[in-house]
Amino acid sequence: MLTDQELLRYSRQILLQHVDIDGQLRLKNSRALIIGLGGLGAPVALYLAAAGVGELHVADFDTVDLTNLQRQIIHDTDSVGQTKVDSALRRLTAINPEITLVAHRSALDADSLAAAVSAVDVVLDCSDNFSTREAVNAACVAAAKPLISGAAIRLEGQLSVFDPRRADSPCYYCLYGHGSDTELTCSEAGVVGPLVGLVGSLQALEALKLLAGFGEPLVGRLLLIDALTTRFRELRVKRDPGCAVCGTQHG
Repeated sequence: MLTDQELLRYSRQILLQHVDIDGQLRLKNSRALIIGLGGLGAPVALYLAAAGVGELHVADFDTVDLTNLQRQIIHDTDSVGQTKVDSALRRLTAINPEITLVAHRSALDADSLAAAVSAVDVVLDCSDNFSTREAVNAACVAAAKPLISGAAIRLEGQLSVFDPRRADSPCYYCLYGHGSDTELTCSEAGVVGPLVGLVGSLQALEALKLLAGFGEPLVGRLLLIDALTTRFRELRVKRDPGCAVCGTQHG
């Protein structure tokens, strides 16, 4: 049940007929894994904590650098030099002490990633390299867990939801195949702060829809954001029957 404090804290959300008390209870009983606590993971973690997702698992092995503060809004100047996980835990606890926080401070290898994915209901990939994204996707397909994937660099952003529980859903590999880590990162190419905030906020929204059970998730669709002209495009994405990751599982 929801306590009186929780009913008050989440009252504006509960007022929505798509959420109501039942949806809020589903959020309270849900578990989400956020991989990466940088520009994307920052708004994801803040919004999911504020919304009352009962158990947040946060994973990042990096430390806070001064250059992060332009966009990674979960951290502050006093966080510089701390691990991103510890910095985030401090902020999330201050925002919502009602939720449970689970920390992963080390890089996740194949076994620990599989265990971390299996322990939650939804995974949000907020990482910044193809090798991590591919590993996370494979773990989500193997565990049949929905994956919300976001990316942003320079003035361009992308977002999609991959749900291996649905026979019609592609996976990350269907769309991108083998990526290349020779591609530029934000530290090399730059990125504008509000863009990662926008993509991360949309990732959080998709997670709430999946966990509370309302709306239409971004499955089978790729959202493209052009921040320079403030234009949004949507592309339809189909599952590849011959995909090396999900093709054999779905026949």
